[in-house]
Amino acid sequence: MSSTGPVPALSLWKVVSLKSMARKPGSSPSAIKSRAAKTAAALAPAGGAPAAAPAAPKKRTNPVQFFREVRAEARKITWTTRKETWITSVMVFMMVVMASLFFSAVDGLLGLGAKALLSFAAG
Repeated sequence: MSSTGPVPALSLWKVVSLKSMARKPGSSPSAIKSRAAKTAAALAPAGGAPAAAPAAPKKRTNPVQFFREVRAEARKITWTTRKETWITSVMVFMMVVMASLFFSAVDGLLGLGAKALLSFAAG
C-alpha cells in the first residue's frame, strides 16, 4: 500500500467506539434524571413532608443585652503576654532581614549575569 493512496474508511465498529468515547459515562438523559431524583430524595426532609415555611425572624435584643453579650465574649479573648509578643516580633524581624539578604544576593547574581551577557553580545 502506498503512502499517497486514499485513506481507508473507518469500520462501523471504530465509528461506534469513537462515538461512545466522546460521551462521558452516565451522561444520558435517563441517567441524569435518575441522579436528580436521588439527590432530591436525599435532600427532602424526613417523613416525606414538604419543606416547612421559613423560620420567623429572630427577636431583636435591646442595647443593654447586646453590650452584656459583647462584654461576655470579650472576656473569652486570650491576649498574648509581653514576652510572647517580643519573641514573635524578633522572629519576624529576623525573617525579614534574611529574606532581604537572600533577594539582594539573587538580584546581584542576576545583575552580574545580565551584564556578562550584554558585554558578550556587544563585544
